[in-house]
Amino acid sequence: MSIPYPTRTLAQQTLRKSWFPVARSVDLTTPHSATLLGERLVVYRTASGKATVQEARCLHRGGDLALGKVHGETIACPYHGWRFSAENGRCRYVPSLEDQGKVPPKAAIRTLPAVERFGHVWTVLEQPLTEMYDPKHWQGKDFRWQPADPIDSPTGVGVAIENFADVAHFAFVHVGMMGETHPTIEPLIVRREGLEVWMDRALDACNGEWAKDGHCMMHYHIIAPGFIAITYDYERLGERIVAGFPSPIDYEHVKIFWGVANAHDYRGEGLAECLRVEDLLYREDLPVVARIQPREIDWDDVAVEYSVPADLFTLTYRRAFRELMERAKGRAAATYAANA
Repeated sequence: MSIPYPTRTLAQQTLRKSWFPVARSVDLTTPHSATLLGERLVVYRTASGKATVQEARCLHRGGDLALGKVHGETIACPYHGWRFSAENGRCRYVPSLEDQGKVPPKAAIRTLPAVERFGHVWTVLEQPLTEMYDPKHWQGKDFRWQPADPIDSPTGVGVAIENFADVAHFAFVHVGMMGETHPTIEPLIVRREGLEVWMDRALDACNGEWAKDGHCMMHYHIIAPGFIAITYDYERLGERIVAGFPSPIDYEHVKIFWGVANAHDYRGEGLAECLRVEDLLYREDLPVVARIQPREIDWDDVAVEYSVPADLFTLTYRRAFRELMERAKGRAAATYAANA
């Protein structure tokens, strides 16, 4: 089934069926508030260590469960103390009731899937179109992850991913961190399989001090809609990673969760220093990206854009995103037909 004219609505529906992070694992010492595509959520860890994602509104009088407390395998509302199960969201205890057998039987908050990976807790609002991200080239390897402080950005998921993936802006935006780099971009080596896009590029293509640690290949990897990473493979130091996971607060506003990882035998700088350097790079992008128009990729092709060969990687990402939208449209059509 083709999509000749993808729409913003279809893109939003696709995002609702995609995995996004909503909290860092290290922050779950207390319940944590999150917003995903306009839906307020609470993220917390139970006494047994299970990461849980649920709707944040208490079904009694609307208290915010993110302000509540964890009691064993339940979370208690800060307003009247109603407790809801982490397993299925059902209300298990109402303090004002003398007879707990009279707890409203239908009182249950929505409980979403929760997966901990790459130092973050991930969830999905509707039946997912894909499995949770799990890059094959990282499987079986021992990486130590360090999650960064999330970054607020007034853009959509696609624009945030493309900023990470774009290599033609280095000479203009990253002079402070990368020094003088040549603006001409060599032919890019890009390939795509379904929703996944790869690009390999030598780090010395960036020139100057940025390549001071010897020969290194940068293996870029995107999985549509919201996963991007660079695995730096140094000839004499080993492997390290920087990865970004923009999570949509709404369609045109993301919280960029991200982090770095080092292989257990990496012989370069420690995680703290790698994080510091990558954070400085991200901060150079922010003021420029915040003024991009439109704030999300124009899937209806209303805005005039011209592209050149240096845009091959980001253009290929757009093809992957469109394929995911086709899947979402196909599922919607199948559901409609089954219910007709």
